Amino acid sequence: KINCGTIPASLMESELFGHEKGAFTGADQKGKAGLCETGHTGSVFLDEIAELRLDVQVKLLDMIEEKTFYRVGDTKPVKVDVRIIAATNRDLLKMIKDGCFREDLYYRLNVVPIKIPPLRQRREDIPPLVIKVLETHNHAHASNIRLSSKVIDRLKYYGFPGNVREL
Repeated sequence: KINCGTIPASLMESELFGHEKGAFTGADQKGKAGLCETGHTGSVFLDEIAELRLDVQVKLLDMIEEKTFYRVGDTKPVKVDVRIIAATNRDLLKMIKDGCFREDLYYRLNVVPIKIPPLRQRREDIPPLVIKVLETHNHAHASNIRLSSKVIDRLKYYGFPGNVREL
């Protein structure tokens, strides 16, 4: 898993595709495999994919199409068999129109789209999510907090503009 919004743009290519020793100032002297390489024969989850710079989008698209990529500073291709799962809360079609996201990458990634409606449109999910959040909190803090059914019912009618993160 990699959150494309948390890694500085200047390091993203190296994080995804790795680098050879001495490829840039501060590069690991042994070189480093990137997440796409370590995900070989498995899956790589790219959260907040809309945050990728266009130049990295090109390299990602090439890896998806050719099943190879080059580490930063390398001249030999690395072959990979990796499944890409991507997520974003941004409107990628609008970003394509604005020139901020590659249309060809969008169609390569949008093979099996899974659209999850906001929490306010699936209120029946609120009680089990509340219970899970409480269980996690109670376990982490050795506490035994409980909510009455009235509180849970009230939560079902809140709009949650921050979606599940707000819950």
